[in-house]
Amino acid sequence: MGRRAPKVAQLDKRMAPLAGSTTPMVWHDPGDMPLRLAGFPWFAQERTYRRLPKRPAEKLPAAVDQLADCTAGGQVSFRTDSRQVAVRVELAGPADMCHMPATGQCGFDLYVGAAPEQRFHSVTKYDVRSRSYETLLFDHPETLLRDFTLNFPLYQGVRQVLVGLLPGAQVAPPVPWTLEGPVVAYGTSITQGGCASRPGMAWTNILSRALNVEIVNLGFSGNGKGEPEVLRLVAQVAGARLFVLDYEGNAGGREQLAHSLPECIRILRQAHPAVPILVVSRIAFASDLTHAQSRAERELSRDMQARLVERLRLAGDCNLHFLDGSTRLGPDFTEGTVDGVHPTDLGFMRMAAALEPELRRLLGLNGPQ
Repeated sequence: MGRRAPKVAQLDKRMAPLAGSTTPMVWHDPGDMPLRLAGFPWFAQERTYRRLPKRPAEKLPAAVDQLADCTAGGQVSFRTDSRQVAVRVELAGPADMCHMPATGQCGFDLYVGAAPEQRFHSVTKYDVRSRSYETLLFDHPETLLRDFTLNFPLYQGVRQVLVGLLPGAQVAPPVPWTLEGPVVAYGTSITQGGCASRPGMAWTNILSRALNVEIVNLGFSGNGKGEPEVLRLVAQVAGARLFVLDYEGNAGGREQLAHSLPECIRILRQAHPAVPILVVSRIAFASDLTHAQSRAERELSRDMQARLVERLRLAGDCNLHFLDGSTRLGPDFTEGTVDGVHPTDLGFMRMAAALEPELRRLLGLNGPQ
C-alpha cells in the first residue's frame, strides 16, 4: 500500500485555519458609524452588501444580477486602540473555484495604517468547506490607536460580517478620503479581481490604497458586456469623480465593441457631462504569443477604441481619454497570470502601477510622496 498523502495543516501550524479570539469581543456592524463602509453605492437604501440595487428600474441580465452579490471592492475602515481585531462572517456559499484561492474568493484581508501607508497584516484562513467562519486577524500586546481596513471577498456574497474589538476599546472614523466621490470601474472578471490570492490584491483595492480614494468595483466575471441597462446603473453611482471602462475582454468581439462602446460613453456622458471617462483596452493574453489572429484582433480592437476616443475628443469631449492596456502586465506578461488571462498578485501589481499615473492625472492628484 502506498503512503497516505500528508495533511499539511497537521505538519505545519502556519498552514492551519486561524481561530477566533479566546477573549469575549464586542461585535460592530460595518454599516454603523464611526466605521466607514465603501464600495456598495446602494447600501444606505438597502442595507445589503451588493454592488447594484436589488430592485432596479430595468431588469438586469441574469448573470449580472447574480454577480452583483459578489462583494468585490467592498471595504470597511476604522480607527481603534483595540489590541485585537476579529471578523465573524456568513457567506452566501462555500469556496468553489478551480484556479483562485479561497482566501481571494471568500476571504477578508486586513491592512494596518493610514492611507497611503497601509500595510498588509493578515487574511482569513478558514475551513473552505464552510459558509461561515470567525477569525482573529490582529493580536498585539500594545494598546495604541491604529487605522485598519478590511477588504471584502472578491467572488462570493457576504450575508453578514461583524468586526470584533475588545470591550472598552475606542472606535473612531478613519482618515478621510483624499477626494470625495468614488472612481467607478466597469469591466470583466479581471476588474472584479480574478484571480487575486486575497482581496487587497485586486487592482481596484491596490489603487484605492495608493490614492486614498474610494473605488467602486463593477467588474462582472464573463459578463461585462456593455449592456445599456447595466451602464444606466453604473451612471447612477452618486458623486462619481472618474469612470473607467475596461470591458473589451467580454464585449463579444471587435464589431460588438464598436457598437456598444459609443453607447456606453453616451450614457455616462448624458448623466455626467464633465466627469472624466477613461477607456482602457484589454491586457495581452498568453494566446497572443502563439496565435497571430488573437494578437491581430487585440491590436485592431485597441486601435478602434483609440480612434473612437480621438474622434469624440475632436468633437468636443475633452474629458474622454484612452489608455492602451496591452502593456499593463509588462513584456513578460504571461508570468503575471494564473491561466494566461487572469492576473496573479504580480499581474495586478503591474496593472495598478500602469494605471496609477493616469488616474492621478485625471483626478488632479499629486504624484506619490
